[in-house]
Amino acid sequence: MYKMIVCDLDETLMNDDGTLSAANAAAIQAATKKGVYFVPNSGRSYTSFQNDLAQMHLKDQADQYSISYNGGLILENAGNRVMAVNAMPFETAKKVFAIGAAHPQAATHVYTQDTLYIYHATPDDSAYLTNRGVTFTALTTADFDCFKTANVMKVIMALPTMAQRRQMQTAVEAQVDPAELAVTYSSDRYVEFNRAGVNKGTASIQLGAQLGIKPAEIIAAGDNSNDLPMLTAVGLPISVANGIASVKAAAKYVTVATNNQDAMAEIINKFIL
Repeated sequence: MYKMIVCDLDETLMNDDGTLSAANAAAIQAATKKGVYFVPNSGRSYTSFQNDLAQMHLKDQADQYSISYNGGLILENAGNRVMAVNAMPFETAKKVFAIGAAHPQAATHVYTQDTLYIYHATPDDSAYLTNRGVTFTALTTADFDCFKTANVMKVIMALPTMAQRRQMQTAVEAQVDPAELAVTYSSDRYVEFNRAGVNKGTASIQLGAQLGIKPAEIIAAGDNSNDLPMLTAVGLPISVANGIASVKAAAKYVTVATNNQDAMAEIINKFIL
């Protein structure tokens, strides 16, 4: 019945230390051998999980796919061929960035199609990214015009507390029309701004349509609020055991296992194999 699995990476598929377990990798390989697509659907750049794709036997494979930047980019894994770009309008991204850059505690990330830039990088955030194989370039200027010719996929801010992240959303929406933005939270550290209408769910349906797969034939697995759009868009929404309350409430199945206990292997064994 199910033809595609779209899956969040951090705190869902990956262990807390950023590694992919052997059991999860083996289950993914078994699912793809049955003809089921396994599609990483991450807020991160595709460049950061190429080693994980290799462990899944999906790296550089034709007719296998990945979604990055909360739906901002859809790729075929073979040659990282671009299938869809859902970038932010430059002026919108510029306004969002300026508000983040003015906050003394925020590490403000700018994701272009291939590169992550960070203004005011913090040691904690940098360590979190490094553990997940994410490389970045330090941005030493708040002059956003350097991105005028780039595809800006999303702008996000790392802040220590949820209260600060919510305050950041409020500050951004006071200067940018909320109708221009898709706002989510992730990894208990980020508030994320994408183009309105762009999220993990719309990208999942967009890819499914290109592959002839109906929403009812898709499984989505996640743990945090930026996963909610894909959970509500598909036939079988699943939360891992460590998911936040709203994700568990949206799920039709909650795993017994946490992300550190091979939750994806549990999902695949139960619903695919």
